Amino acid sequence: MATRYYTATSLDGFIADADNSLDWLFEVSERDDKFSPFFASIGAMAMGATTYEWVLDHEKLLEQPAKWQEWYADRPAWVFTHRELPRIPGAAITFVSGDVRPVHAAMTEAAGDRDIWLLGGGELVGSFADAGLLDEIIVGVAPVTLGSGAPLLPRRLTSARLALTGVEQSGPFAYLTYRVSS
Repeated sequence: MATRYYTATSLDGFIADADNSLDWLFEVSERDDKFSPFFASIGAMAMGATTYEWVLDHEKLLEQPAKWQEWYADRPAWVFTHRELPRIPGAAITFVSGDVRPVHAAMTEAAGDRDIWLLGGGELVGSFADAGLLDEIIVGVAPVTLGSGAPLLPRRLTSARLALTGVEQSGPFAYLTYRVSS
């Protein structure tokens, strides 16, 4: 079981544009096939409020809540937030705030022998890294630059903590995989 940050980034290191949008990612003309095998290994996931709100709005999940189930099935999700957010009917979502350590413990229990996916945002993932709870970073580098936006990981992780374990091309994406040590 591992806690994994799997995300797409622009060539210049942003996971969302200056408006917190991911539309740039869906403009890439060719999709890759890396996500399905990755997601099959996931037993629980966490995201920040901005990511949750973007998915909620972009995909109209309050009007079409069945989409959540189609994408994420029965996998429980934890959303880190400091404000009240709308709940998607029928989705296994827990809203939390504060220290990531007790939430990680609950996620680990829920995931069983499967992995935990940290899907957004960089600051949240940084909190897991700070607590020594991030095991792997998988970055799909897209053929686009944004110039500004939400950084991939707004933390300093030195090369002493990161070991490159994989480099792969899938469609127009270059995938870099790093093992993270505490």
